[in-house]
Amino acid sequence: MSLMADWVPDLSRPTSVHVIGVGGAGMSAIAEVLATMGHSVSGSDLKASSGLDRLSALGVDVRVGHAADNLGDVAFVTRSTAVPDVNPECRKAVERGLPLLSRAEVLGAVSTLRDTVAVAGTHGKTTTSSMLALVLREAGLRPSFVIGGDVNEIGTGAAWDEGDLFVVEADESDSSFLELSCQYGVVTNLEPDHLEHHGGFQSLVEAFDRFVEAVDGPVVVGSDDPEGAALAARHGAETVGTADGADWAISAVEESWEGVRFSLSGPVGGPLEIVLPVPGLHNARNAATAAAAARHVGADPEAVVGALARFGGVARRFEHRGQVGGVVLVDDYAHLPTEVAATVEASRAGGFGRIVSVFQPHRYSRTEDLWSSFGGAFDGSDVLFVTDVYPSGEAPRPGVSGRLIVDAVLRDRPGSDVRYVERREDLLDALVGELREGDLCLTMGAGDLTSVPDDLRQRLHDS
Repeated sequence: MSLMADWVPDLSRPTSVHVIGVGGAGMSAIAEVLATMGHSVSGSDLKASSGLDRLSALGVDVRVGHAADNLGDVAFVTRSTAVPDVNPECRKAVERGLPLLSRAEVLGAVSTLRDTVAVAGTHGKTTTSSMLALVLREAGLRPSFVIGGDVNEIGTGAAWDEGDLFVVEADESDSSFLELSCQYGVVTNLEPDHLEHHGGFQSLVEAFDRFVEAVDGPVVVGSDDPEGAALAARHGAETVGTADGADWAISAVEESWEGVRFSLSGPVGGPLEIVLPVPGLHNARNAATAAAAARHVGADPEAVVGALARFGGVARRFEHRGQVGGVVLVDDYAHLPTEVAATVEASRAGGFGRIVSVFQPHRYSRTEDLWSSFGGAFDGSDVLFVTDVYPSGEAPRPGVSGRLIVDAVLRDRPGSDVRYVERREDLLDALVGELREGDLCLTMGAGDLTSVPDDLRQRLHDS
């Protein structure tokens, strides 16, 4: 149900909007930007949170709980994809004949007001768009942005500023990136994901084709994966990567636990010597892509190098979560096979006695589609714990569980120390019994596993 889906709000003048599910990362960013633009914003969510407190401080009229009475005198309503049609506020909007828009439709309306730089790709979008926003700030361009995580140096994942540029993390999971009006485009990479929505990988590729075709100006594409390289070739886009012939060539890479150094040569200006304080070749690729886009929109080389040198990361992207009893705790959003492999590989530079990896598969549909590809993803882990699937609103599917990941690893890497621990309570017990001084405990997944390091730190401290 999307009432009046063809209706586009005019956000160039003050209006009023109600946001259903305003506590989620995506919707809170929309609410923050709209409020900062000067619109009257209200919102509701199921439970109180620090995010709601932040929105309230910005002037958003926040309500805890969903009720028809939460809809005041507003011009339109927007909701997250997790909010069903039966939600009482959705029903009230329909009853009153109010436009009921998706997040993508609202974000598309915002994108018409500025020169938009859309950062798309299967993975690396949040980190790359965060790097880009930080660089453009360093360059004095005062960009607006909507990003899927808080940028540590900025303190937020959304802002509306006075510059002409709008950086947006463009989501392909529900094809919402096709709603944007873009002057500049970025594609970090292109790999199988969200196949349940697109109906197969070829349909996903075609969606990226449409995204690139719709960009009015330059497009930069990561070309170290075959599909990314093919996408760039089809559309004459500039390429970024370590591969021979890349327009923006990454070379002289030096990796360590503290970060990565590399040289970036491209068609705009001379080589950039980049020192990035977050580890991993995948982050070098993210930084190079952000740098290429930044140079296209007018950032000077000094701003690019300076901003990337102090980039401290994004929440849940190789995030250091403490140390206790000689055990280092790191949490990462990695949930696709290539992301997991890159994160484990980056961890190996730390010189730890052991890497104890913990993985939570995300969504039954994704696990069913991709489980077989996880066989070698955890190479470099000394011990691997796998939990059950985080459903993210999906119903269970017969035969689909975290055991499939275990099966894939043991099939491709017989003899691996991999253990299936379904319940969270049992997982904590198992980790406390396993971890020892000198270990890195690396939690990975897009679900609620992110709270495990905090619980584990307390348990290890008490033990």
